[in-house]
Amino acid sequence: MLSCIFQHLSNPFLQNSLLDRHVIASLNKLLPPGRRLIEPFVGAGAVFLNLDYPEHLLGDVNRDLILAHQMLQAHGEAFIEACRELFVPENNTPERYYELRDEFNSTADPWHSTADPWRRAALFVYLNRHSIHGLIRYNRHGRFNAPFGYRKRIYFPEAEMRHFVERSKRAAFVHADFRDLMKQARPNDVVYCDPPYVPLSDTSNFVEYSPGGFSWCDHEVLADYARALAERGVTVVISNHRTPAVESLYRGAEIHVVEVPRNIGSQHRQTARVVEELIAVFRAL
Repeated sequence: MLSCIFQHLSNPFLQNSLLDRHVIASLNKLLPPGRRLIEPFVGAGAVFLNLDYPEHLLGDVNRDLILAHQMLQAHGEAFIEACRELFVPENNTPERYYELRDEFNSTADPWHSTADPWRRAALFVYLNRHSIHGLIRYNRHGRFNAPFGYRKRIYFPEAEMRHFVERSKRAAFVHADFRDLMKQARPNDVVYCDPPYVPLSDTSNFVEYSPGGFSWCDHEVLADYARALAERGVTVVISNHRTPAVESLYRGAEIHVVEVPRNIGSQHRQTARVVEELIAVFRAL
């Protein structure tokens, strides 16, 4: 069992983290010690911010998310100030939001163009904090399409960004598919996977966190990779919704159930309820 490094959970600077404190508390008990924690679905980074490993290898298929992490890690205060300039009252209007979203989408692939990655990363932080529910969503053409959130006040996550800079000194961020990252795992590494969850209902079927989505076939491949790594001496832990199909998918693993509060439903009509999430542990053999 690890120890959480802070008495209170540290929040990510990005808003899209769905990891509940109950889930992180369970992970604290279930994740074994190791040399390095590998997260193929790092997302906003809630796990690495709250669990203490000597090293972290953190990946995600969302290039913009990784770019924002890399910019903040490398440039610290300068990048924080670049983001702060966008968090002004005149930018908290639908007209300005969609103007800045259009600017962001005009450089949809900064990795193969003359676009400024610094500006794109700052815009990504702005869009995340001003979109509805902190939604990170793309259409099939790779354009960010989350609508404006209509909040009276927008919180600028300065403290969270500074904390991220400190915690990321022992971390490496890479843009990679989960397959590529899991292939790098070695004995004494620990792998934690928080993939896009299997939907509980048709209206909650949201997987467009990055262009291309995440299919049931991807979930099957992920489970197969977890079993293969366990046979090679690497413990793999996966979180997901608890459904009969998911329990069958993770056959052979230790199954732990956590009850968490969630907003269930469509983007504009959500209902708060408690749902069961599943943590599957494939122990190193």
